[in-house]
Amino acid sequence: MIAHFSTHGAASFAFTDRTGGSSAAPFDQLNLARHVGDDPAAVEKNRSALAAHLGLRTENVVYMNQVHGADVAVIDGPWPTDVPPPEVDAMVTTRPGLALAVLVADCVPVLLADPAAGVAAVAHAGRPGMAAGVVAAVTDTMYRLGAQQLVGHVGPAVCGGCYEVPESLRAEVAEAVPSSWATTRWGTAALDVPAGVTAQLRDAGVRLEEGPWKPDVRPCTVEHEEFFSYRRDRITGRFAGITWLAA
Repeated sequence: MIAHFSTHGAASFAFTDRTGGSSAAPFDQLNLARHVGDDPAAVEKNRSALAAHLGLRTENVVYMNQVHGADVAVIDGPWPTDVPPPEVDAMVTTRPGLALAVLVADCVPVLLADPAAGVAAVAHAGRPGMAAGVVAAVTDTMYRLGAQQLVGHVGPAVCGGCYEVPESLRAEVAEAVPSSWATTRWGTAALDVPAGVTAQLRDAGVRLEEGPWKPDVRPCTVEHEEFFSYRRDRITGRFAGITWLAA
């Protein structure tokens, strides 16, 4: 259920894998996304099980409706059940005990916090969001809310060796984010979104923490079947990155 869990002061960071849930194939097992076609009851059961495993109340875990942009929402409490989730690709909170979640299946999940200042955030950084500046948008928001020394984790995502794109798209994105330029293992044009996001985080003053994988070397979701991968399977679930401040 948990691929990585760590703490830094009052901040906790976790990444899930696809094991330990209730969803049937092709969403097996711990799919946390409502929008992929999975049984809604199974998704809610999975979300509740994950929250309990982390010692959180289910209603205190806030999810986004991710749209591959760079908008940021500041969240100050549990999201109302009768209101659609915010259509953003990053969330920031200063409220202890409120967990923020980002869902992915190849895109880059980013977890951030300044434990001393009491600010935490998550970001969904796919190719469009990375190019649009979601990393700068979320870190700027955190600094405006009082953050000074950001620590972060970058989770599993598709690697540059597996993410083939047209040469024109590689050139366009790499012009905005040079570190994302890559070549596939078979020698064609590619993008390394984790490398691009990592460079952007460092440019924003974030100190990246090591978990079971180092900041520049982490599991590729296409190559490791314990993680969901849209590029590999198309019809599949989503795993999560979650961060929160101790209550």
